[in-house]
Amino acid sequence: MNIPEFHSTHIFVADDDEDDRLFFQEVIKELPYLVHLTMAKDGEETIKALNNLPQLPDLLFLDLNMPIKNGLECLKEIKHDKNLRILPVIIFSTSSFPKTINQAYDAGAHLYIRKPNDFLSFRKSIQYVLSVNWKENLGQPPKEEFVLQLP
Repeated sequence: MNIPEFHSTHIFVADDDEDDRLFFQEVIKELPYLVHLTMAKDGEETIKALNNLPQLPDLLFLDLNMPIKNGLECLKEIKHDKNLRILPVIIFSTSSFPKTINQAYDAGAHLYIRKPNDFLSFRKSIQYVLSVNWKENLGQPPKEEFVLQLP
């Protein structure tokens, strides 16, 4: 699904690594979508910002390894909050440990992406996420489809 040019997608990125946030911005600039980005550098800042936005973002890309409040703690808080629980959460992490992936799935994340090391793979993963109609796919996928595997 392509997002029409007149439709703006609001993406929230929660990641403590400034280089990863900048890399994310560069990828977004390369894609044929109109995207508004909001960023936070730790879990506590993420929760405060989400609760103070006039409208929820369309997607949250959430790193797991963040200071103050980690991504898993944020995810659990989001999914237990009646105002935030409908927010599609995409885990974007360097971890590929099965235990970590299972914890993210059990906590209610919608998709798990292992952070790619190169620009092209990063771009493909973001483009895939933006192609999904998250308003129609609010539930979790089956567990075997939870981790994004790009060719």
